[in-house]
Amino acid sequence: MSWEESTKQKMLHLQLPTDPRWVNIAEMNIEDILVDHAYCEQKAASSCISLIVNFFDFPELVDTLTPVVAEEWGHFERVVEHLKKRGYPLGKPRKDEYVVKLSQFVKKGGSREQQLTEYLLMNALIEARSCERFKLLSKQIKDEELKKFYYELMVSEAGHYVNFIELARSIYDKEKVNARWNEWLAYEAEVLRNLELRGDRMH
Repeated sequence: MSWEESTKQKMLHLQLPTDPRWVNIAEMNIEDILVDHAYCEQKAASSCISLIVNFFDFPELVDTLTPVVAEEWGHFERVVEHLKKRGYPLGKPRKDEYVVKLSQFVKKGGSREQQLTEYLLMNALIEARSCERFKLLSKQIKDEELKKFYYELMVSEAGHYVNFIELARSIYDKEKVNARWNEWLAYEAEVLRNLELRGDRMH
């Protein structure tokens, strides 16, 4: 079984696939996609830093996410290099409506373990969707350099997804985590279904 097949079976449980028109629109707006992608990587690094700072009392989280921060920032640097190569400026950050909608689903209150689990599952979902989108880009865009780049990032995001899910299952009751994960998946599908299809956003 290939890496791609095994990954699809074990992790891409997204309930709604990306609209196939997205990748074609994105390719026509590659500057906007690269700028938005750069800021997605910056936010991913920042999110991991926030989790480490706010949940410093979970050593396994600190140990797991510290290298992820470095990887996400490394991705930011690489996206910026691709912008420079093509003569594009970084540009200003854009509002990420997808993440805003997901953050509204986070349950407040409960134990520290429950609070942390909510954020881990939200981050896992963002990584899973990013992985799916990177796969589309790696298969369908014409720019050979970017095809290779997005394949590499697809593999990396899959690893980050696994990090978040496994952390949640080690920190809180596994059955409750799995049940809550199914709720997150259903909610994310509705969010995606109701978002405008845009080629200038990674999500």
